Amino acid sequence: MTDQAFAAETGTADVPGKPTSASRTTLSHIMTHNDTNLLGTVHGGVIMKLVDDAAGAVAGRHSGGPAVTASMDEMVFLEPVRVGDLVHVKAQVNWTGRTSMEVGVRVLAERWNESTPPTQVGSAYLVFAAVDADGKPRVVPPVLPETERDKRRYQEAQIRRTHRLARRRAIKELREKRVAEGHED
Repeated sequence: MTDQAFAAETGTADVPGKPTSASRTTLSHIMTHNDTNLLGTVHGGVIMKLVDDAAGAVAGRHSGGPAVTASMDEMVFLEPVRVGDLVHVKAQVNWTGRTSMEVGVRVLAERWNESTPPTQVGSAYLVFAAVDADGKPRVVPPVLPETERDKRRYQEAQIRRTHRLARRRAIKELREKRVAEGHED
């Protein structure tokens, strides 16, 4: 699909697109004892907050203003994070709709005092909605994938969006059917 065809399809023809690299960011943080859970590793909620912070920064940069977290599709923890780890949260816009965008996040960790390569310890996909001063949705610029990896991520994001919408629709239909049958929630 050409950039013009995409813009016409999404209703963003009057909004210039932005390349993926324009809003890509990395947030880094050293994990301390304040970040631990009862098992002595870094609490998943601490990692999730860093993920949301980095994704929010990317969404705000891309949309040129406020953007709010609408959903977190998936948060995968691959390895535990320990006190003393330097955590890098890398985020980028994978896909844009008319007023929303998917931000993909990779979480890497390395020992603060070692020069070994970082290990991927998590990943997540978040959906953000751009909002105006009144909290109403506003149009976002289309994302323009630059590399083959960006194009792959864009296509995968479209699949996740299709699944999200289908899941919502199926749940709504099930609930409506149960109400019609006289069941209460």
